[in-house]
Amino acid sequence: MAPLLESGRALFPCGTTVSFITHKTFLGLGSNHGNKEQNLRLALQALTHTGIQVLNVSSIYITEPVDFKNQDWFLNQVISAETSFKPEELLTYALRVEQGLGRQRTIPKGPRSIDIDILLYNHFVIENAGLAIPHPRLHLRRFVLVPLAEIAAEAIHPIFKQPIAALLEKCPDSSQVVMFKQIC
Repeated sequence: MAPLLESGRALFPCGTTVSFITHKTFLGLGSNHGNKEQNLRLALQALTHTGIQVLNVSSIYITEPVDFKNQDWFLNQVISAETSFKPEELLTYALRVEQGLGRQRTIPKGPRSIDIDILLYNHFVIENAGLAIPHPRLHLRRFVLVPLAEIAAEAIHPIFKQPIAALLEKCPDSSQVVMFKQIC
């Protein structure tokens, strides 16, 4: 029996409802261990398998490490997506993808096969023990702002109430961010 649609919800037998409300999110992806480009590609594929529809993908940038300098340079990119996941569910799923791609958290800010950060989620501001949205260092990191500005320069930071392009102009970070591979 096909579900009946009612105001954005599907009604299934026995009164069960499933919401199809989607949320816009921006995710930062980074890798500096193993086959970095393949790690980004595999993370992107894994993210699209359940509950995340990728809308846009930035170019890939080679970036200088910021906090823990004694490690390989990173490849970074940003994606925009729609998801029906709540923020906490999205974080759980991102952590599962990281784990599935071999992420080990042995050195804080150290080398990683893949890192997936929730940068923005709608216009939400969330701060709890395990989740902070927008990402708390988003406005301080060129390796995030450059690819984010490429695909969403006019997106507004929900705390600073400024477009991403303006935050990039004012960013105090002077680390190198260089185009590695342009994504059409």
